[in-house]
Amino acid sequence: MSSNPVIYYKQNRLKQLRAFCHTVRCGSITAAAEELFLSQSSISLQIKALERELNIILFERRGPNLTLTPEGQILYRLSEPLVNGIDNLQESFASHYGKLESGELNIAAGESTILYILPELIKSFIQQYPQIEIKLHNVTGRDGMALLRTDKADFAVGSMLTVPDDIVYQPMFTYKPVLITSLLHPLAKQKQVSLKEISPHGLILPPHHLSTWRIVDLVFKQHNLSYKVALEAGGWEVIKKYVELNMGISIVTDVCITGEDKNKLAIIPLDKYFPKRSYGLVMRQGKFCSPQVKRFIDIMEPQFIEKGDIVQVIKK
Repeated sequence: MSSNPVIYYKQNRLKQLRAFCHTVRCGSITAAAEELFLSQSSISLQIKALERELNIILFERRGPNLTLTPEGQILYRLSEPLVNGIDNLQESFASHYGKLESGELNIAAGESTILYILPELIKSFIQQYPQIEIKLHNVTGRDGMALLRTDKADFAVGSMLTVPDDIVYQPMFTYKPVLITSLLHPLAKQKQVSLKEISPHGLILPPHHLSTWRIVDLVFKQHNLSYKVALEAGGWEVIKKYVELNMGISIVTDVCITGEDKNKLAIIPLDKYFPKRSYGLVMRQGKFCSPQVKRFIDIMEPQFIEKGDIVQVIKK
């Protein structure tokens, strides 16, 4: 028998909870094993031991898919902060003394956010915390949500039209919709333009699965007008270049408009027809905020339109 049975028991319970939490986040025992550098059998044994000791079933097993039982959901809510707290103890301790000298920050964002919104924020963060490694994940839509839900990204910065129940969204900036054309285009000299005038001209839009296309489609349908797409292209810089070459026109938010663009493109307001777009901080509901995340949010906080759930939670 161990001379320290209580200590052994607590260490063993932590291993069990860590295996359980990582399996939930990763979605499978295989992925959790890879993340923890353990064998699949080791992860399975830890989870089975936890189920046996608590006398509950944590997962419904349907082939390769694992779904949390109601008891599993409760245990995950209770144990995730504990596991994260222990795993990040050294960094949390250092942060209380203003010595945040290591660690990693994973940020998910789309190309436009990475190009136009994040540079100054990241520059400021690096100046204050040069030892922290920042990883930018250039993703959009479902890929970004998947990174948040599996904790492969600490948070995302982007625009959300609808917010799922397991996500918290904190708006930061608001941008106006505009029409951009080449300086040679027939609409270029107009200070205002109607949807009916836009309708005959070919649009250059981002890929079909992104929100811009859905908004354009919705607004034209609401006004009983048709539209045509001349070109589908990824990235606002690419779109602006093709518009400048007079290969089509585009509807964008002015987040992507730079000083140089004003000399190359005609920019016409469209807020009469299209809604403004907000960009902000996106996090998984109940996410444990590491010291690195809290410091970055400190830098972002002056930009928040209103202090919402995220700020209130992490300031506790």
